[in-house]
Amino acid sequence: MRRRLLLLTTACFTLAAFAAAGAAHAAGYPDKPVRVVIPFPAGAAADNAMRVVARKLSQYWGQPVVIDNRPGVPGMQAAAAAPADGYTLLMGAGSGIVTTPLLNSKLPYNPSRDFTPVGKVLTNTPVLTTHPSIGVKSVKELIALAKSKPGQLNYSSSGTGGPNHLAMEMFLAMTGTEMVHVPYKGAAPSVNELVGGHVQLGINAVPSVAHQIAVGKLTALAVASPRRSVLLPQLPTMAEAGVPGFEYDIWYALFAPARTPAAVVDKVSADLQRALRDSEVAGQLVAQGSEPAPGSAQDLARYIREDTARWTQLIAGRKLKIE
Repeated sequence: MRRRLLLLTTACFTLAAFAAAGAAHAAGYPDKPVRVVIPFPAGAAADNAMRVVARKLSQYWGQPVVIDNRPGVPGMQAAAAAPADGYTLLMGAGSGIVTTPLLNSKLPYNPSRDFTPVGKVLTNTPVLTTHPSIGVKSVKELIALAKSKPGQLNYSSSGTGGPNHLAMEMFLAMTGTEMVHVPYKGAAPSVNELVGGHVQLGINAVPSVAHQIAVGKLTALAVASPRRSVLLPQLPTMAEAGVPGFEYDIWYALFAPARTPAAVVDKVSADLQRALRDSEVAGQLVAQGSEPAPGSAQDLARYIREDTARWTQLIAGRKLKIE
């Protein structure tokens, strides 16, 4: 009994010491530049948005917030391997955190093991668009056309397992339709082929197709998100347009390496939410085609759990995978 009490007391003192050290670290944080790893190239939506937020965080902290573009898996690995001290953060996407690991079990990183949620940054609203040549003006008309021609319509995506591919797989599953997937290497060629009429439809983030919709080169049918877009408020949601329960957002969030002190995570999360609620920052993000999504680290962790459960079911049901 005495030994157990001694071990318990020692453990309590150790935990208290760690908590005190973390709080002390947070009190002086940051006292040097903070690096944000972005696993996307410069000029991508996540990069442009994070640069806006980084400038505001730099003002709050009195330290430079440096953007480090490392596209793809190398960026995720670099952030996962960084010291857990709050001086390296990751601007992760839902694809890299949730869906890609579900599709590919051989990734060299594990989001739940390697990262700690800090807070959501933004969402990009996906919109279902068709080439005008197919002659549909609503989601119900598209579903009717697809059912009359099973396997004859085709849709483009930025690549197998990418956000717009999975969004279309969800659409097919929920509407009982069959279409042919035509993957491309990136969002730009995917949209270009759609505009050129080489494919007939697709679901893409609003910034990728807003101009083509405005000039009539593409027909917008509905937004895939659970709420209407501030950028295209006239468009119904997919649920309003005839596919009840359809919800899909392209989201980006800030993460820290696992085991980063909780006090540091809480400070970064609070300052991130403050920045996203700043009218200047919010205005710039909306002008880029993004919608600020401030929330706590706990909110993000809960959202990831829900998102993972939803996509696990869809991926298993559709038998999807990346070799």
